Amino acid sequence: MKYSPYIFVVLAAGLLIYFGFSSEKFSNTSQDKWETKVDGQPPVTIQVTPVEFGKSSKQWKFDVVFTTHSGSLDDDPVKIALLMDNNGNIYQPIAWEGPGPGGHHREGVLIFNPIKPLPKYVELKIKNVGDVPERSFRWDLK
Repeated sequence: MKYSPYIFVVLAAGLLIYFGFSSEKFSNTSQDKWETKVDGQPPVTIQVTPVEFGKSSKQWKFDVVFTTHSGSLDDDPVKIALLMDNNGNIYQPIAWEGPGPGGHHREGVLIFNPIKPLPKYVELKIKNVGDVPERSFRWDLK
């Protein structure tokens, strides 16, 4: 019993070390979260966040938010968006999961087939929204 305090301290230190490394390991999985990109050129602000993206994803999904204070958001995202890789190859979206045309705020998910082999980077380009010829959102993959 005279060693009980020492055993307790060693066990507590061991648990702290274990959970410290475990939480670091779990937090590293959050690196799969990708940076949100914003283009605020008036009259429409577009915000894009990859939600499923990268080497192991079966589909590449981008959360896209359109916001305006004037006019109506009537464009079909599948027709105005494309994905371009570092080699200049162009990929068309396969679907839009979100509301139809209209309103001042529109949010949905733009879906692409994954690109293989994985490129160094991709750019999501959205054309002709709010009189802006092209908006570009880029993410490095390697």
